[in-house]
Amino acid sequence: MAEAVRSLERAFDLLEHLADAGGEMALSELTEVSGLPMPTIYRLMRTLVNQGYVRQEPSKRYALGPRLVRLGEGASRLLGTWARPVLARLVDEVGETANMAVLEGDEAVYVAQVPSRHSMRMFTEVGRRVQPHCTGVGKALLSQLPDERVKEILARTGMEPHTPNTLTSPEALLAELAQVREQGYAVDDEEQELGVRCVAVPLRGAPALTAISVSGPSGRMTREAVPGVVPIMQAAAERFARELAPNK
Repeated sequence: MAEAVRSLERAFDLLEHLADAGGEMALSELTEVSGLPMPTIYRLMRTLVNQGYVRQEPSKRYALGPRLVRLGEGASRLLGTWARPVLARLVDEVGETANMAVLEGDEAVYVAQVPSRHSMRMFTEVGRRVQPHCTGVGKALLSQLPDERVKEILARTGMEPHTPNTLTSPEALLAELAQVREQGYAVDDEEQELGVRCVAVPLRGAPALTAISVSGPSGRMTREAVPGVVPIMQAAAERFARELAPNK
């Protein structure tokens, strides 16, 4: 029984290593990062391949498999449900619409929202997908990745200018992401939509790349208001991350 549990733990660890590496790794790379013997990894990966949770590419590299999609979609819906009390408290404290988003593929996907009580408020449909370079949550998500991964994403998505304020060069965005990592929050300064400002923070320690944000009309969500909003959001993110942490 103990051996079966240990094998299950190792299999989950290998899936997480694949996810951390962008979804694809060679057997030798898995051996290096996991510290497990190659025969053990090969046996576990063959089981995961047979079950559809991993696929083996023609190059012999292993990649996350299609059967994980259904699990991921279900988990994203649950994450949105769990997040609603956190976002509702943010709305009470900040007064603006609160959102949560995750990184799926190359896009930021909104999984939860609690709207502001103001008659003039921001609204984003849950399930909406947006490019990450021009949104607060997108920048907060990208800031959790190494620059090389960010460059790969930008090469695939491009950097469409949505407003005159949108960053359209990878160099400019990478410089801003360095600042986001240092200061702990990101700002969409009317880059997705004129008249709308958004502040976002990464949800560190979450099982997937996640960020929460508050957004509102730039007349209310002024640049001067941002420093007062950030600590409230960071405290909310820390509380929620603790709730999501696995019990060890």
